Amino acid sequence: MGLAAVAAVAATLCLTGCSTAGYYWQSATGHLRLMSAARPIADWLDDSASPERLKARLALSQRIRSFAVTELKLPDNPSYRRYADLHRNAAVWNVVAAPEYSLKLKTWCFPVTGCVGYHGYFDEKRAQAEAQQLKAQGLEVSVYPVPAYSTLGWMNWAGGDPLLNTFINYPEGELARLIFHELAHQVVYASGDTTFNESFATAVERLGSAAWLAQASHAARTEYADFDGRRNQFRALTQATRRRLAAVYGEGPAAWPSKAMAADKRATLEEFRLEYARLKASWGGDPARWRGYDRWVEQANNAAFGAQGAYDDLVPGFEALFRREGSNWKQFYDAVKRLAALPTEQRHATLKEMAGA
Repeated sequence: MGLAAVAAVAATLCLTGCSTAGYYWQSATGHLRLMSAARPIADWLDDSASPERLKARLALSQRIRSFAVTELKLPDNPSYRRYADLHRNAAVWNVVAAPEYSLKLKTWCFPVTGCVGYHGYFDEKRAQAEAQQLKAQGLEVSVYPVPAYSTLGWMNWAGGDPLLNTFINYPEGELARLIFHELAHQVVYASGDTTFNESFATAVERLGSAAWLAQASHAARTEYADFDGRRNQFRALTQATRRRLAAVYGEGPAAWPSKAMAADKRATLEEFRLEYARLKASWGGDPARWRGYDRWVEQANNAAFGAQGAYDDLVPGFEALFRREGSNWKQFYDAVKRLAALPTEQRHATLKEMAGA
């Protein structure tokens, strides 16, 4: 895609409202630059200037990619067959926002993806600028780095989604998880249902990484067990806090919070931070290793908890569905496609019922 094509896309989208043209332009040009930086894996492996560590990671990524096709029945296409160094620590920065007394995320709507609970920016400064605008509207806002994103297979004709420096050095199990997660978005995508889409991809990454690690080295399994153990403990803590906050906010009109609601919210977040401090103390080791968790906890608000819920809430239902389909990947995907064809409330209710059963 050339700049002329990008300009044509931006001009067309401007017909729906020129106030959004700037956002579409940064999205199109940002993705174009990312795609232009990508080169085939073979080129990197044959390049004498490529560091040996990078070559080893790229070779590992291609074994994982082949496993995704042969064992997990994920798409066999150009995605993750190229690599790009973006010279930054994130592919995009997501902006999420929620009211002061609600976990329901603000949504933005687009022609292809439908309505989603985030706004993505290729430039962190632009993300922070929008965050300030949303805060001025009285919303709680979170801005977080994203190592990868999926184009849902729409860009496979142009080389597909590339591997990036933002995640290529992840531990082996984590690298596998991310590749499986992003490829899952190319299998099933329900327009406008972020929770369904992200929970499905999270279920695929968890089930798929377990299968990958079962045949990986002992060192890879040990490294992953240590990393994932802490993550699961942190996830359990945040899930419990999310449930407490949901109970505090209830079903009443969030526009008219009571003094008791405000006090209960403060108490819930204070308890969350105290519980995290106790959890971190139990981990021991170098405190620098937990800085990512520290930052999340320090900035935790309704937007952050709401965004995390999209990746967690329906996962147990998808895992139950996988077992119901005899752990057969093709049958599982077909069943998920049937769910995606249902109305949103019905598909969510079905998955929650499966999880309960």
